[in-house]
Amino acid sequence: MLRALPRTPAPLGPGGSEVLRLITVQRVPVCLTVHANGRRRYGYWQPLSSGAGQGGCYVALPTDECDALHAAGRIVLGDPVVDPAKTTYPVRPALRSAPAPASALRQAALTA
Repeated sequence: MLRALPRTPAPLGPGGSEVLRLITVQRVPVCLTVHANGRRRYGYWQPLSSGAGQGGCYVALPTDECDALHAAGRIVLGDPVVDPAKTTYPVRPALRSAPAPASALRQAALTA
């Protein structure tokens, strides 16, 4: 009997790819905030830009794209921080295991 191999994740659209890139390479933490009324918002704090002279601001990410990444297992939520008005979860990319070499897959199929 053959063992099930991990399936490859579905390809991402351009929006999902950009959001995953932001979460993966972001130098500031990305968080999911779930408000008491159920509203969900993914985002991060963009610090003061000294070169452009612009102040810091909160940047929201597209909720639908982030929810799809979470449902596909591409991002994971950390331990929540809970207060009466909202719950905040840190967001980070899911750890991806390295694909097994073809010889190891053949050996696993032969010994199963």
